[in-house]
Amino acid sequence: MRKLFLIPARGGSKGLPRKNILPLAGRPMIEYTLDAAIGAMDKGDELCVSTDDAEIIQVVESYGVIVPFVRPSELASDSASSQEVIKHALDWYDDQGLKFDQVILLQATSPLRSTIHVKEALSLWSSEVDMVVSVKETDSNPYYVLFEEDELGFLQKSKEGRFTRRQDCPKVYEYNGAIYVINPVKFQKFGFKALTRKRKYLMDKRSSLDVDDKIDFSLAEICFSINNYV
Repeated sequence: MRKLFLIPARGGSKGLPRKNILPLAGRPMIEYTLDAAIGAMDKGDELCVSTDDAEIIQVVESYGVIVPFVRPSELASDSASSQEVIKHALDWYDDQGLKFDQVILLQATSPLRSTIHVKEALSLWSSEVDMVVSVKETDSNPYYVLFEEDELGFLQKSKEGRFTRRQDCPKVYEYNGAIYVINPVKFQKFGFKALTRKRKYLMDKRSSLDVDDKIDFSLAEICFSINNYV
């Protein structure tokens, strides 16, 4: 199987400026995702960092990975979607005569996701699956602590269930953004909405950390320092 490992890393970020290349435990944060991808690659696979930013390109190429194209500015705005970014990359490679059996989307803001995690997610793939997606067990269980306002303005449980302890509620999962293993043929035709046959890859809370703001970044630094990740 030929795989495309795709790392989206735009230059703009409001929550934490320049977050993709901020020094984390002595290295630009994106390098941890480059490590995870390269360790999971086989001969014939491709690694692509999709970015609009000259400084990110310099960091990535200094690491030893060639950035094949510059992402168009219209696909690097706050409103641009992951779907558009993936499609742009697949179209670019299609123009080069390269097609893939899997696209592995790895966001640069998941620095505690490792090669082992990527390989384990890949092992769950089969021809019956549209997407393998990494998840964590949600802290905010909709059977227990999530509420919505009804038409009268009163709070009602988001998910009906008569549970008195959180431990008794059904397990509920949320995407952690770390790993997406995607069927590119179905994706190219119909987008994410058509990827209905999804299989979860469960990750622990620490490895699921998604760096979006200064607090997340500080937590990542703590994780590296106390768990000898460096």
